[in-house]
Amino acid sequence: MTAARQLLTALASALVMIAATCNVAMAQKAYDTGAGDSEIRIGNIMPYSGPASAYGVIGRIEAAYFKMLNEHGGIHGRKVSFVSYDDGYSPAKTVEQARKLVESDNVLLIFNSLGTSTNAAIRKYMNEKQVPQLFVASGSSKWNDPKDYPWTMGWQPSYQDEARVYAKYIIKHKPDAKIAVLYQNDDFGKDYLKGLKAAFADKAVMIVAEEAYETSEPTIDNRIVKLKASGADTFISITTPKFAAQAIKKAAEIAWTPLQILTNVSASVGGVMQPAGFENSQGVISAAYLKDAADPQWDKDPGMQKFLIFLKTQYPEGNRLDAATVFGYAAAQTMAKVLEMCGDDLTHANVMKQAASLKDFAPDTLLPGITINTSPTDFAPIKQLQLMRFRGEKWELFGEIMSGGLGH
Repeated sequence: MTAARQLLTALASALVMIAATCNVAMAQKAYDTGAGDSEIRIGNIMPYSGPASAYGVIGRIEAAYFKMLNEHGGIHGRKVSFVSYDDGYSPAKTVEQARKLVESDNVLLIFNSLGTSTNAAIRKYMNEKQVPQLFVASGSSKWNDPKDYPWTMGWQPSYQDEARVYAKYIIKHKPDAKIAVLYQNDDFGKDYLKGLKAAFADKAVMIVAEEAYETSEPTIDNRIVKLKASGADTFISITTPKFAAQAIKKAAEIAWTPLQILTNVSASVGGVMQPAGFENSQGVISAAYLKDAADPQWDKDPGMQKFLIFLKTQYPEGNRLDAATVFGYAAAQTMAKVLEMCGDDLTHANVMKQAASLKDFAPDTLLPGITINTSPTDFAPIKQLQLMRFRGEKWELFGEIMSGGLGH
């Protein structure tokens, strides 16, 4: 064989190898509706109006986060199109918006839509369509059901786990407590109440009064008056921000001074404690899994510094005192991580596969010691919390990192 022929043979072999490599690379690219070489479309539904509109900032923060990603080249070169609609916290409207996102906007997935009853209204639809309903912004335990609903996954700690954390605190520090409970009359409130009652089932602690309110009520003042009349010395407020602030304020007005425990979803300094009055909020107990941007202990924390730079440059109108801002940022970071893990396989199935493969992932604003972990049989990404008490104008963490599912 001449030298020229040898060269040609080698060149041909090289071209075959290159072609094979290209074919493999091309074969590795897989898209479902909502993804392509240059774009990933993700949907979102938020209560920008209505009784839970305080949470609307979560969607705005997420939009700003994906905009920032796009300015830096997107995810593997693909820009993220974040399509977010208002449902006014109405399940019927959520159904309408979900259909629009899936059938008209052709999104790859629906991400971090807010509310328990609202997400419950679209869960069956999303699973029938086999479109991911990912990182639901609600702590209902029903999102962790990979067997029956393999296309739906939660994000934050479950309400039942959180309730058990408070129950452990009460059983240890106030074993003869007489408890009054105010709860939202929907899946959110009932799920939380279920966790409490299960934890107190064989204890001396007693729930002596319960009041359920509707989100359509303008005020819950009369319910606080009734709860005080029960003689309760401990008050658990299972409320969304508007009603949480009303409850704290009214308790102070009528000189009711029980131990107050407030759900994490309403622990926002700017969204609840400030409107309720800092003077009225002293000593209230809640639990956290996210850093509080109002707490100076995080001023030199690298993750918090990144968040504050983001807020200043991408969403300057955002209130660092509003817990919804750190929530939206951490949730968006988790979504971006999953899309990054997907690589060039942006199919519905691979999105869920990667979402169920998170190991010790720590978004910038998660508390130290708390990480995100999932598996094909565990769709509960965050399982731990730390108790905190309101003092002055901020929350102070105390005690150890706790899990509602463990006996410590």
